[in-house]
Amino acid sequence: MSNIKAVLFDLDGTLLPMDLDKFIADYMKRLCVFLAPRGYEPAHVAEAMWHGIGAMVKNDGSRTNEDAFWEVFTKRFGEKAINEKEALVDFYRTEFPKIQPSCGYTPKAKEAVDAIKALGYRVILATNPLFPAIATEHRIHWAGFDASEFEFFTAYEDSRHCKPNIDYYRDVLARAGLEGEDCLMVGNDAEEDMIAEKLGMRVFLLTDCLLNKKNLDVAEYPQGGFDELIDFVSNL
Repeated sequence: MSNIKAVLFDLDGTLLPMDLDKFIADYMKRLCVFLAPRGYEPAHVAEAMWHGIGAMVKNDGSRTNEDAFWEVFTKRFGEKAINEKEALVDFYRTEFPKIQPSCGYTPKAKEAVDAIKALGYRVILATNPLFPAIATEHRIHWAGFDASEFEFFTAYEDSRHCKPNIDYYRDVLARAGLEGEDCLMVGNDAEEDMIAEKLGMRVFLLTDCLLNKKNLDVAEYPQGGFDELIDFVSNL
């Protein structure tokens, strides 16, 4: 076995097949419909959500992503939004699961994770922490896993940075008690996931739902589907 001790997996578009645009459109539509009876104008909800997401992506580490999001969201809607915070929890509990048909599923994801665990590697779910834990747990289940199958996963409550900020990966390493050289990062996003290489991590680009918005040169990265991933890890 190599000096690699842990394999970090992205979730959306990696373990959980997804057309990101389709998923986000369904997500925003259902959230706006859910909040409309509570007096929230749909256009304003979408605007506030995007601003909140932007605040999390730009988070400088001085607060949790949850606090960064709610600071912006409540600026748009005032104290009313704070009082409605529990309503958003209800949304993730009752309505968010209905978005599952917007995502795909492949049994190869669990097969690959199980095979990698069988090789003796620790597995961590390094998913971009833009969602509360309850929403991430739903998506983990959609991918065919139980959250307990991973050492931990990142969510907006316990994270202070987002991808592609390299400090997100530093935080994950610190939480795991690992160095960059100890890890392999597996993801589908050429920018957000492959940037982990800057900390000394090995990387593998999963190409089933490849995202490369900046048209980066990805030829240098080990890449392929889940079968190729298993072969790659087996030969580390």
